Amino acid sequence: MPAVLCPPALAERSATHPAASGQALAVLAALLEARTGQQIVSHRSTRVDTVLLPLMRERHFDTLDQLVSAVLDGRDPSLAGRVVDALVNGETSFFRDPQVFDHVLAIVAEVERTGRRPRIWSAGCSSGQEPLSIAMLFAERHQASGMAVPEIVATDVSEAALARARSGCFTQFEVQRGLPIRQMVHWFEGRPGNEWVVRPELLRHISFRQMNLASDPAPGGPFDLVLCRNVMLYLAPEPKRRAFQTIADAMRPSAGLILGAGETVIGQTDLFQLAPVGRGVYEKCVADDPLRRA
Repeated sequence: MPAVLCPPALAERSATHPAASGQALAVLAALLEARTGQQIVSHRSTRVDTVLLPLMRERHFDTLDQLVSAVLDGRDPSLAGRVVDALVNGETSFFRDPQVFDHVLAIVAEVERTGRRPRIWSAGCSSGQEPLSIAMLFAERHQASGMAVPEIVATDVSEAALARARSGCFTQFEVQRGLPIRQMVHWFEGRPGNEWVVRPELLRHISFRQMNLASDPAPGGPFDLVLCRNVMLYLAPEPKRRAFQTIADAMRPSAGLILGAGETVIGQTDLFQLAPVGRGVYEKCVADDPLRRA
């Protein structure tokens, strides 16, 4: 992760003048982009106060300006990371956009016809609902037919989100959101306090790793399928270009890339094109790739 909290000129100006709310937002935007490549776009700026309020209460800050000042003075190195974790959009749910999982099944089936065990990468997995949904899909198939579960790698920039994903612990609201009762009872154990914990035999199918998609190398490869949904929406242009390149380099030539419903490669990158599998699925445009022989 980059060590710079915000551009030096901005940090110097903020340290010597009382921060106005607009300036505090600018510092937070610079911090988020430096750490993750993400931007605080206009529709996200309205939720900054809301997502940071629990941290402000914990640290006894009355205003956002006080929080920003504490980040800039650097006496608590962990504070900047916690601010970034709060600002990163972690919106997710189990089996979000059900048609996506039809595409996952179709792409995996094509790979399995070659005799290989498919490799799937969930990029920007947040608290883990997407890779867990994929694991459920294929673990249930394994129970019914004995077919192997694909290798699943899940990454996210937020260590806090990954800690939750690795724990497999969710609230009642989270497990009910998108998860049928049958699967909830089969794969989760209820705990006091309306908590539900994923059964270890499902969680072991997933390897969780921290990764900044805009700056870190891919988690191995080559992959047969990459899901990177609702991540590119928030990346600045240059980090987005690097993220697309990282994904392309980690994919087999015949692999599929699934973006979010509101995302496209059109006008964003020339590394991918629409795939015949279905709407919202892309494939690499590279004709001769060394991964073809991997």
